[in-house]
Amino acid sequence: MADHEREQSGAGAGLPAAGGEVQGSWIIPVLVALIGAFMSILDSSIVNVAIPTIMHVFNTDTSTVEWVVTIYMLALGVIVPLSGWLGDKLGFKKLYVIALVIFTFGSLLCTLSWNVDSLIAARVVQALGGGLIMPTTMAMIYRMVPRERIGSAMGVLGIALFVAPAIGPTLGGYLVEYVDWRWIFTINLPIGVLGVLLSLVLLPDFPAAEAGRLDIGGAVTAAVGLFTLLLALSKGADWGWTSEATVFLFYTSAVSLGLFIYLELTCANPLLELRVFRYPAFTLANLMVVVTTIGLFGGIFYVPLFLQTVRGLGAMETGLLSMPGALASALMMPVTGRLYDRIGPRLMAVTGLVVLAITTYLFHFLDIVTPDRVIITWLILRSVSMSFASMPAQTAALAGLPPELVGRASAMTNIINRVSGSFGIAILTSILNHRTALHATQLASQITADNPAVTAFFQQVALYLGSGSAATQVKSLGTTYLAGLVSQAAFIRGIDDIFVVMTGFALAGVLPAFFLQKGPGGARPGFGGGE
Repeated sequence: MADHEREQSGAGAGLPAAGGEVQGSWIIPVLVALIGAFMSILDSSIVNVAIPTIMHVFNTDTSTVEWVVTIYMLALGVIVPLSGWLGDKLGFKKLYVIALVIFTFGSLLCTLSWNVDSLIAARVVQALGGGLIMPTTMAMIYRMVPRERIGSAMGVLGIALFVAPAIGPTLGGYLVEYVDWRWIFTINLPIGVLGVLLSLVLLPDFPAAEAGRLDIGGAVTAAVGLFTLLLALSKGADWGWTSEATVFLFYTSAVSLGLFIYLELTCANPLLELRVFRYPAFTLANLMVVVTTIGLFGGIFYVPLFLQTVRGLGAMETGLLSMPGALASALMMPVTGRLYDRIGPRLMAVTGLVVLAITTYLFHFLDIVTPDRVIITWLILRSVSMSFASMPAQTAALAGLPPELVGRASAMTNIINRVSGSFGIAILTSILNHRTALHATQLASQITADNPAVTAFFQQVALYLGSGSAATQVKSLGTTYLAGLVSQAAFIRGIDDIFVVMTGFALAGVLPAFFLQKGPGGARPGFGGGE
C-alpha cells in the first residue's frame, strides 16, 4: 500500500494530468516534441552508410570505425534508465530541452571531429542527449494529450519510430555521395536549434516533482548490465558467441541485471519502477513491442543487405527502393492512431501481426531475379502491417498506467525496445551465418565430375576461352566462377531462411495481442489483484 501511495503522490505530483491544461491544443506541442524524437532515431541509422567513407577519410580499420555506430547504441542503453528520475527531478519540458541541446552540441562535435577517436567521443555526447529524448517525449505526450485521443498522438509519434530508421540510409546515402559525409551530422544543427526555440515557446510546463534521492545502486547496475549486454549482442558475431570476451560480457550482464532487479524491488525510490509489470496491459504490450521491434529492425537490416550484397546496389539506390515503404508507414500512422481511439488495440494488433507474418513470409521467395516492383510492393505491405501491429502495442503499453508512472514506464519500454532490436539482429545474424554455411556445403556437394550440368558448364568455359586454352586454365576459371555462384546462392537461401524465422516471431505476438486493452490508466487491477 505504501508503494501505491508513493506512486500517487510522488512522481506525478504537480504534473498536468492527461487531457488537463493543454487539452485543446495538444497537436502543436506533440509535433514540436516529434522534432527531437525524429532526429534521435534518425541518427541511429543514418550513420551506417557513411562508415566506409569515414574509414577511408580517417585512414582507420573496420574494427575501429564500427565503434562510431556501436558506441552510440551503448551510450543510449546507459542513459535511458535515468530519464524517468531526471524527468521528475527537473520537469519533463526542461529535461527535453536540455537533452536536445546536448544532442545538437554532440552533432556539432561530430561535424568538427578531426580523427576517428574524436568522432567516437562526440558520438557519446550525442547519444547522451538522444537517449533522453525519446522516453521524455513519450512521457510528455501522455501528460499533454486527452486520454481518449492518445492513439492519434501516438500515431503521429509513430512517424518518428518507423519512418526515421527507414529513410536514414536514403538520406545518408545522398549526403555522403553528393555532398559530404559530415553533413549527416551538420544537418542536425539548424533543426536542433529550431527545436529548442520552439520547445521553449510552445511546450507546456511540467513542474518538477519530488523525485527522491537518486538510486545510485540501480543506476550503476543498470548501466553495467545494459552496457555489457548490448556490447555482447553487437560484437558476439564478430568475436564468436563462445569466445571468452563474449561469455564474460553475458555473465557480467546477467549478474548486474539480477542485482539490479533485486535492488529495484527492495528500494524505497527505485530508478526504474519494475512494479509497472503488475499491469497486464503493460506486460502484454511489451511482449508485442519485442516482436514488432525485431520485425522492424530485421526488415530494415536484411532487405538492404540483400540489395547491396546480392544485387550490387549502392546505398542511394537501396534507399530509393525502400522509400515507398517508409512513405506508406508515414501515411498510415495517423490513420492507425485514429482507429486506435475508435476501436482500441486488440483487433488492430491481431490483424496487423497476421498480415505482417504473411508479408514477411513473402520475402522467403526473394531471389536475384525478383523484380524491383515486387520488392517495393512487399515492402509497402509490410510497412502498413507494421503500423497496425506496432502502434497499438506502443500505445497500449502506457495507456493502461496512471499518468504519474508514465515517465518511468516509458524509460522501461525504450530499454525493451533497444535490447530487443539488438537481440533480434544478433540472433538473426547468427542464424543467417549458420544457414548460409549449411547451404554452401549442400550446394558444393552437388558440383561433381559426373554431374552433367557441371560437365556442360566446363565445356562452355572451354569454348569461351578458345580451342588453344589449357585444361588447367579452363578448370581454374570454371571452378572460381562456380564457387562464386555457390556463395551467392547460399547467401540468398540464408536470407530467405531469416524471413521464415521472422514470420515465426510475428505469429508469436498474436497471442498477447488478443489480450490488449485500451482502458483508462490505473482503472484495472494488476496481476496480483486489486490495488
